[in-house]
Order: sequence, then structure tokens, then C-alpha cells
Amino acid sequence: MDEDDLRRLEALGSRVPFAAGKVLIERGKPGTGLFVLLDGKIVVEAPEGTRQFGPGAVIGERALLSADGKRTARVLALTDGVVVAVERAEIDRLCAEDEAFAERLARSS
Repeated sequence: MDEDDLRRLEALGSRVPFAAGKVLIERGKPGTGLFVLLDGKIVVEAPEGTRQFGPGAVIGERALLSADGKRTARVLALTDGVVVAVERAEIDRLCAEDEAFAERLARSS
């Protein structure tokens, strides 16, 4: 996703602070939206491995694109930080309005 995409997502969502140690996403739960990491560090524990991410990371998009809508990874905060939470309805609307955005979102997962 590019900077314009991240700005669009930030404008649609709400800022949510989190503390180190907080589980942001739990594997197997329904995907209700996605997060854009503004500040802090997270670790994503996915079937294909564990990776750390910092500001600018988009997380939780796979559940929005999957047939069953379930989370495929566990996401844990390594530090205090802030995400922008964007609800599924906003993502669905944005994807319907902008096919190129939908393609970039699919490639980011």
C-alpha cells in the first residue's frame, strides 16, 4: 500500500492507543476490520512464520479478503503504540469504489 492509501485509511478510521503486551488480533476470531500501525512495534504470528512490524504496517486485511472472514494470525504489541482501526464496512465501500485500491490491499496480504 502506498502513502495515499495509508492516508485514506487513517481518515476513515479512529485512533486507538495500545499498551505493550496487548493482543490486537487473535487467530480464529472474525475479522471486523483492519488496523494501520501509526506508532509502536508489533509481532505477527502467522502460519508462515513470525515477523515484526513498525509504523505504516497494515494488519488484519487477510480476514477481510478471505472466504470465511476469520483471522489467520495472532498480533501482539511489543511496545506501547497507536493504531488506526478501520471497520470492515468502510473497507468494503472503499474497495467497491476503487478497484485499484482493492488490488493493492489484496497484494499487501
